[in-house]
Amino acid sequence: MTRLIVWRHGNTDWNAANRVQGQTDVPLNELGRDQARAAAPLLASLRPDAIVSSDLSRAADTAAALAALTGLPVRTDARLRERHFGKWQGLHLTEAAERFPAEYARWRAGDPDPGAGLEPLRDLGARVAAAFLEAADAAPGGTVVIATHGGASRQGVGHLLAWDPGVLRAVGSLANCHWTELRHDDVRGWQLRGHNVGLITAAAVVDAF
Repeated sequence: MTRLIVWRHGNTDWNAANRVQGQTDVPLNELGRDQARAAAPLLASLRPDAIVSSDLSRAADTAAALAALTGLPVRTDARLRERHFGKWQGLHLTEAAERFPAEYARWRAGDPDPGAGLEPLRDLGARVAAAFLEAADAAPGGTVVIATHGGASRQGVGHLLAWDPGVLRAVGSLANCHWTELRHDDVRGWQLRGHNVGLITAAAVVDAF
């Protein structure tokens, strides 16, 4: 049985400020680095066979905390990047609402392609799921930890599980440095085995930007 641990990166200053990150390369802040170091021993205890990460530094540096404990190399994959948020990247969410009210309303309502240059959710899910499958194929029967982003993880998991968008919308966001566990067998295919797993702290942040 192959196991994927889909791990969201640690906190950033833009997370804390509710600023839209998207594919902007925003680094971990001190809290984010602490979160990664705290989560790494839990993930190391799962005896991963491989570590794969988004090439954005907030994910790659999160993965590095696990690599430091396991001695495993980190392979980066640009397909694991966060959703591209188009014209919203760098804006506070309140600014996005003020400047793009129609697109913001559609986004809040769950429109998968609301405009303003946001990457369509179908495209996001397909590219992230393709990276998941390649990572799984590289370690059949093993455990792979994948360091990625909040929105990317949600859509990639949903695409892999073939979930209806309405079901996926009802699944809560990953907190910083928490993870989703997926397992695959030849009879049942991919299964969700755990979601939003990790250390519970008062500073947990669930923004998916």
